[in-house]
Amino acid sequence: QVQLVESGGGLVQPGGSLRLSCATSGFPFQYSAMGWFRQAPGKAREAVSCIASSDGNTYYADSVKDRFTISRDNAKNTVYLQMNSLKPEDTAVYYCHTIISYMNHWGQGTQVTVSS
Repeated sequence: QVQLVESGGGLVQPGGSLRLSCATSGFPFQYSAMGWFRQAPGKAREAVSCIASSDGNTYYADSVKDRFTISRDNAKNTVYLQMNSLKPEDTAVYYCHTIISYMNHWGQGTQVTVSS
């Protein structure tokens, strides 16, 4: 059974940092690309960042480039999202994502709120 469990969200002031974690189980993590998405109230879910399984290539949405860093620890079956210089517009529920056998799998999400 594929499981993705996010943690690390919270309330942070503008300019602050958070690190999200996504602990996984039930699938061959080291061979799976992993991604982070987010959904703000009243908006569609959008891709934030992803990391390949093999060569570690990464993708970032323009809105987070140079502020967010995705990484993975294959020994711990965990993917991370380091978020720096946070802005109020980064406020959203952040979801971990992977595709296994052509099926989308999502975590339950973790709330990130950037506010003074």
